[in-house]
Amino acid sequence: MNESDVRERLAEVRDPDLGGDIVSLGLVNGVDVDEADGTVHVSLALGAPFSPTESAIADDVREALADTGLDVELSASIPDDLSTEEQVLPGVQNVIAVASGKGGVGKSTMAVNIAAGLSKLGARVGLFDADVYGPNVPRMVSAEQRPETDGETIVPPERFGVKLMSMDFLTGEDDPVIWRGPMVHKIITQLVEDVEWGELDYLVMDLPPGTGDTQLTILQTLPLTGAVIVTTPQDVALDDAVKGLRMFGKHDTNVLGIAENMAGFRCPDCGGFHEIFGSGGGKALAADHDLPFLGGVPLDPAVRTGGDDGEPVVLEDGETADAFKLLVENVANNAGVVRRRGVSGER
Repeated sequence: MNESDVRERLAEVRDPDLGGDIVSLGLVNGVDVDEADGTVHVSLALGAPFSPTESAIADDVREALADTGLDVELSASIPDDLSTEEQVLPGVQNVIAVASGKGGVGKSTMAVNIAAGLSKLGARVGLFDADVYGPNVPRMVSAEQRPETDGETIVPPERFGVKLMSMDFLTGEDDPVIWRGPMVHKIITQLVEDVEWGELDYLVMDLPPGTGDTQLTILQTLPLTGAVIVTTPQDVALDDAVKGLRMFGKHDTNVLGIAENMAGFRCPDCGGFHEIFGSGGGKALAADHDLPFLGGVPLDPAVRTGGDDGEPVVLEDGETADAFKLLVENVANNAGVVRRRGVSGER
């Protein structure tokens, strides 16, 4: 069996999101058949490690070659025209911003659970708490260890397998943060350049609410794979979420989808389900703007307890944990769509 035979087999494998086979879409970087060794190595243009969809594509590739008598070895990478020196974060595959148009919608909770959920899937993950005015992530993951430095680079601590960096590490426990725009730009840029993130599949960025200097700096500095917009069902939050959508649209940044927080409350006593903040707002917002709806997470005391106690609820069992897990999988899947579409669009 030669390379042409292998590619003919691979042409039977379809990408469920892009709607074509992986060969015609340009998602096969290369094929190397070593008959003497009895192996075939296939390099695939997959860019969202541990996403269910890309894992399924890899399984389909193995299945397509299962009866060839060859051992199948797979690798995955997205070709990049930039040299390592030119890349801002050369070791990071995907940068995902978690944003909201207003405060109080649970954006940091979403960011923490997305990061912890991706890590639980097996991915290498970093979490950058870029909310300069209200950094809460260290408390939400009980990060007692502080970053270490050799005077040139900063080594972030880890919690739940996630590398952490937060503005909270740079200030005193009760110090008010009074930073103007140029200072915000400088500190964000410095952290991007000086933190030793290493090799990461995902770097989750918890942005401050609104559309201010921090967001602008990150959009201008980092190669974002996409953004997750967090909202609650009520109209006020939805109106502000639209402002966030427009901000990313103006900077040609992909929006991976809409995540709805506090999507109803199930009473632990009576079992009744109460839509305290309304219903369906996040899904309707996604539909109105032709964006994916990532999922809804109910209003659950366990989320608050997990945040206060430093144990992300996505790592637990139960209805709310399952809602977060589905949301995490959708985030990873949609990051993969963005990356694969970028490759296929070049062909």
